[in-house]
Amino acid sequence: MKPRANLLGVCVLAVSMLFWSTAYCQPDETDDQTLSPYFFVQSDAPGMDQLPLKSTTAAVNIAGVIADVQVTQVYRNEGKKPLEAIYVFPASTRAAVYGMKMTIGKRVIEATIRKREDARREYEQARDLGKSASLLEQQRPNVFQMNVANIMPGDEIQVELKYTELIVPTDRVYAFVYPTVVGPRYSNKTAVSAPPSETWLKNPYLHQRQAPTYTFDIHVSIAAGLSISEVSCPSHKVKVAYRGAAVADVALDPSETHGGNRDYILHYRLDGDKLQSGLLLFEGEKENFFLLMLQPPKRVTQANIPGREYIFVVDVSGSMHGFPLEISKQLLKNLIGNLRPTDRFNVLLFAGSSSVMSEESLPATPENITKAIQTIDNQSGGGGTELLPALQRALSLKKQEHYARTIVIATDGYVDVEEEVFDLIRNNLGSANIFAFGIGTSVNRHIIEGMAHVGMGEPFVIVKPEEAQAKAEHLRSMIASPVLTQVKVDFKGFPVYNIEPVSIPDVLAERPVIVFGKWRGKPQGTITLTGIAGDGKHTETIAAGSVKPAKSNAALQYLWARHRIMVLSDYNKLRADDKRIKEITGLGLTYSLLTAYTSFVAVDTEVRNKDGRPTTVKQLLPLPQGVSDYAVGGAMAQCSAPMPRTLAAEKREVSDYRSLMKQTKSKDEDKGASAALTVADVTVSQGLSKEAVRMVVQAHLRDLEKCIVGGNPTGKVVLRLTIKSDGSVKSVEVLNGMLMSVKLRQCIIAQMKRWRLPKTQYGRDAKATISLVS
Repeated sequence: MKPRANLLGVCVLAVSMLFWSTAYCQPDETDDQTLSPYFFVQSDAPGMDQLPLKSTTAAVNIAGVIADVQVTQVYRNEGKKPLEAIYVFPASTRAAVYGMKMTIGKRVIEATIRKREDARREYEQARDLGKSASLLEQQRPNVFQMNVANIMPGDEIQVELKYTELIVPTDRVYAFVYPTVVGPRYSNKTAVSAPPSETWLKNPYLHQRQAPTYTFDIHVSIAAGLSISEVSCPSHKVKVAYRGAAVADVALDPSETHGGNRDYILHYRLDGDKLQSGLLLFEGEKENFFLLMLQPPKRVTQANIPGREYIFVVDVSGSMHGFPLEISKQLLKNLIGNLRPTDRFNVLLFAGSSSVMSEESLPATPENITKAIQTIDNQSGGGGTELLPALQRALSLKKQEHYARTIVIATDGYVDVEEEVFDLIRNNLGSANIFAFGIGTSVNRHIIEGMAHVGMGEPFVIVKPEEAQAKAEHLRSMIASPVLTQVKVDFKGFPVYNIEPVSIPDVLAERPVIVFGKWRGKPQGTITLTGIAGDGKHTETIAAGSVKPAKSNAALQYLWARHRIMVLSDYNKLRADDKRIKEITGLGLTYSLLTAYTSFVAVDTEVRNKDGRPTTVKQLLPLPQGVSDYAVGGAMAQCSAPMPRTLAAEKREVSDYRSLMKQTKSKDEDKGASAALTVADVTVSQGLSKEAVRMVVQAHLRDLEKCIVGGNPTGKVVLRLTIKSDGSVKSVEVLNGMLMSVKLRQCIIAQMKRWRLPKTQYGRDAKATISLVS
């Protein structure tokens, strides 16, 4: 019997491994499962269109320094079942979304702004009644979710949303960025403990280098007000046509139809490297708004620079594997290789954990620089993205006296701890300057720009290897010589209120000083900017009375409200406050803006799905260009899409396994002896296959039955296993142990610790809870 039982164990393990190779691609729902993305698995469901989003189109009009954007998403159901489509997509962190409408055939339904919970309730009621409806929610300041319910077979539903944003030049280059795809986010939160606003993290993805399943198009019209000297698009192929010196039309090349897997980036300069400057006014029915942009002096290099300490914090997690990590290596080689002999530096690498080159910063000697570059060169990328502990460790490293500390972070930002990171940086502004480099073709710009915002620095995004040197040089020159310090704006005779920002940080690049606010009465008086430049005091004055309010500046109300919401949200992250939440909600409702607490909802009056609720499908997303399968998680990268193994095939394997069990029954079973134990239930954490674990337990029941001879436990036995990454059992807990003797408990634990299960996902421990009935 023993050889036969061993053979059975080997067979069971082999079958369980077959299940493991497919089941982890779309993890089971369990209490311990984390909110991780997964690879798309083609369903066998007949007549269901799993890819209802057919196209995304953006029409962009830039007038002066304000961009107005209309995004059109087309959903079409080419299957035979009514659908509810869920689509997660990104947006600029500066975007103020102020409108949405839904078009079904000739019917146009304008969306209304509601409190978030009211909008979702209205949407779900309409969905369940069979009405077509759409819901737009903000999951992050730069991540939105669109739900479209009751897309009937043959339907085409268009959803349009409108937003506006400010175009702020850096080094006299204007940049408009249209994000196209949300990169996969690493999370260690469990599905049951996370709030509803976090469930978007669990989303299906295509594999690396697979083209998006929907088409992408964008058209940009620039009316600069001044002569345009240069237009370029480093991310996509475009065609530029000029209509006069100050107007340009930029169209996407037809070859870029499936270019929605990387951010669209458009750069332009004005003739003579001029910058838009001055005062914009808008006179509303109840409130008046202004936007002030004043030019600082050109940077003046200082002769004497104090000692500098640099700590380079480098993301080497799975999502950085390949292209992003290679760019990081180039960036760090450039920064470290150009340090001065009087500088000190350190390197901290992080993924699931972190390691430092030295417990304190080292002199920038040739030997130490070579050691650092070799350390970075040896990295290949793997594991989760634990950014928060890495930053905490960097800030806690021993600091050199009389040295100015600068922390440089290189990451794609694929994490979900933005608030905690912002808090940490804000609370340590006196300890270090912090600059963030976003690496990759579709970085999480919210966290990159947010870290720069709370750290009073400037965000950097590198999408191509050749950009690394220029961006590194930009950072060095920026830190070496601030453009303007001790900046103040004085309003004389111009009655203003609700000004943002309340205080202006040091200006570290050749970019305008921007101030938002409201004003009362008539435009009059003067506005004066003062500060200290490298060559002494700097002053600039504008006469407010010489500027006329314009209806074309209506976007100022949205931009002001959006900026105010951002500021309130930053403070709310430090200390949650119901009053601030109420104010953010009020701003969203008053100015018809999408916020964390307000959403857009559009509901058709016609009942179209009379047979019940629609089938819900999540629109799968492409991996950002250059991002590897490791971003979705370790061994998951070995899956293929669509998966060759269907649900029917898995059922056949279960049937084969049961046949094998019958063939290897013991003689006692053939005589009709009843089994002492049966498997009642199995639950697993993400990283394990439920069916594979059940098979292994089933194969070892006879071993467990030996333990209970003469000491049968009462009723159900519930055990929890912690499984190591190699599949061995780390620990066993008997959860209803009060009903068991010490001897019985020890026997069961000893038996289960001998088990070998499939290797876990991501190289992390996993858990399985097993219920046995006697």
